[in-house]
Amino acid sequence: MTKELGVGIIGCGNISTTYFSLSPLFKGLKVLACADINVQAAKQRAEEYSVKAQTIEELLANDEIDVVVNLTIPDAHYPVSKAALEAGKHVYSEKPLVLSLEQGEELRRIAKEKGLSVGCAPDTFLGGAHQLARKFVDDGGIGRITSGACYVMGPGMEMWHPNPDFFFLPGGGPILDMGPYYIANLINLIGPVKRVGGMTSMASETRTITSQPRNGETIPVKTPTTIQALLEFVSGATVTLTASWDVWSHRHANMELYGTDGSLYVPDPNFFGGVVEASGRDKDIKALGAWDHPFGKFNQESPNGPRANYRTAGLADMAMALIDGRDARCSLDRTLHGVDIMTSILKSGAEGRFVELTTTCTQPAALGIEEAQALLK
Repeated sequence: MTKELGVGIIGCGNISTTYFSLSPLFKGLKVLACADINVQAAKQRAEEYSVKAQTIEELLANDEIDVVVNLTIPDAHYPVSKAALEAGKHVYSEKPLVLSLEQGEELRRIAKEKGLSVGCAPDTFLGGAHQLARKFVDDGGIGRITSGACYVMGPGMEMWHPNPDFFFLPGGGPILDMGPYYIANLINLIGPVKRVGGMTSMASETRTITSQPRNGETIPVKTPTTIQALLEFVSGATVTLTASWDVWSHRHANMELYGTDGSLYVPDPNFFGGVVEASGRDKDIKALGAWDHPFGKFNQESPNGPRANYRTAGLADMAMALIDGRDARCSLDRTLHGVDIMTSILKSGAEGRFVELTTTCTQPAALGIEEAQALLK
């Protein structure tokens, strides 16, 4: 296979700027075209990043496009990805890949039939901090993981997003929007999940947008905005996960994992970097030593200071996996297992019972320093 894959982006909203601006960091990728149902949005991105603006139909028929990156709203992820596969393109989607396991299985069927690959964000678990945590766990740093607690909570997307409507409709909500970062990292660190339980609630039936340009507009809420879940892993570990857009402030850590010989404190799974801390039986919490991982190095300025941002690393790993004939770390199996976990949590909350998962997966291969460096130009 060629050493560089032609990339077409469908969906030119907020997140697209991340893919356009960061994909040039990586080998094996060349963004050639973009499309959006809003033709003007596609033209704007095409002009900003010197690519071709096309209709969705034109992009799917473009022989130069090998991989379609699906950045549409969650409700459109399935039909757009399905159309791309049927057009003979590999697919890499923003999370969530689909809104139901049945949709995911249909994508799997088409991909297998056509010999194509499907990958999906998030890829932040490939970050330097999370791979350091992975190495520490693999090396037995806290013994066998037995339990843990994760929290992702805030006041809601209407506070900052220009068009937050879809976040509060079916397919949105904090577990499907923010949950993938935590669940992908838990699979990275612990492995697959066996069953889940959940309780869900909705603080209000409406939200008032406080961001521009729609400040003051009221939008409906049609999905749970607080989810409290319990995950039982195949390994026997049990982890609680709380995801909420009904919380103004809190003091919970993002992710803590408890083992037979100590505890591990993992930074925000929504980001690539951060400080990883651990304690042993002496209960003395210390930061793990510096690790010169490429995806932990600062490369961006943010309102909170410098940070590491290597989004599209998962897409680059998928491209190199296609070129090298190996398993991608953000693979379809792991993605569908994540979808199974999240939709089963919501099902548990609706039905008031534990739900056994019908999918499983393997842990992704760890991404060491040399392997990460090999993905970069």
